[in-house]
Amino acid sequence: MPFLSVITPCYNEEANVAELHARVAAAMATLPDCTYEHIFIDNASTDRTVALLKEIAAKDARVKIIVNARNFGHIRSPMHALMQAKGEAVISIVADLQDPPEMIPTLVEKWREGFDTVLCIKRTSEETPAMFFLRRAYYALVERMAAIETIQNFTGFGLYDRKVIEAVRGFDDPYPFFRGMIAEIGLNICKIPYDQPVRRRGITKNNFYTLYDIGMLGITNLSKVPLRLVTAFGFVCACVSFVAGFGYLIYKLIYWSSFTVGMAPLVIGLFFLGSVQLVSLGIIGEYVGAIHTQVQKRPYVTEKERIGF
Repeated sequence: MPFLSVITPCYNEEANVAELHARVAAAMATLPDCTYEHIFIDNASTDRTVALLKEIAAKDARVKIIVNARNFGHIRSPMHALMQAKGEAVISIVADLQDPPEMIPTLVEKWREGFDTVLCIKRTSEETPAMFFLRRAYYALVERMAAIETIQNFTGFGLYDRKVIEAVRGFDDPYPFFRGMIAEIGLNICKIPYDQPVRRRGITKNNFYTLYDIGMLGITNLSKVPLRLVTAFGFVCACVSFVAGFGYLIYKLIYWSSFTVGMAPLVIGLFFLGSVQLVSLGIIGEYVGAIHTQVQKRPYVTEKERIGF
């Protein structure tokens, strides 16, 4: 009898965790030949999320809870839960109900057919059109820059065989880009399209910084193109500056007494080159920051308590 793990990261989701648990339980009930555990990892919620989870765990022995000592972010916390799962396959599903639990039987069916990774790919979304467009544009950009084939419109919702989990563990990355890892591993992937519903209760925890963080993480993990663009752009600017300077010299020699350069070209040139240097340093800084995070080798989270394990 297959043993499955369902993991759910949550932060201030008191309005959703009870319904999510009930819907996951209903979906798993359609798989009578499977047993499972449902691991909730709470990222130091400030509302009643943990209290509600404890009430659920008291009634359902399959529910396990990890409470983080503080908020460790939207990248490290889910990865820690993934590493604690013991199932032959692991299903990742978020707490905001934008990942439909009713798709779980389909994921398990595809896994039984022999797929090591079953990914749910957003076909449409009820989020704002502008945000959905920006997400698609970002995925397309990463696809063009990456050295491997990436997975577009994939947020992490899916099923992963035990050997995929062990391959992820082998990366030993303290600040992992999970979507990139799955693309890098490349084991026998099945993609299932779905229409993502809108969040009905609560507010999204994604702000500009978190979206920018994961966006830059994806680029720096999967591509060296930005670094090479900096080098190429610097070379082009140097060539343009040399040609412009040589042109000014020739023009001055021809019209020695009447031609005056003025301050405007110098000021514009200084601001332009200064801007290029700042952008270049910013791109290099992202890669240096990624290296700094790697060498620190910090744990994903520090646990405050465990329940049900």
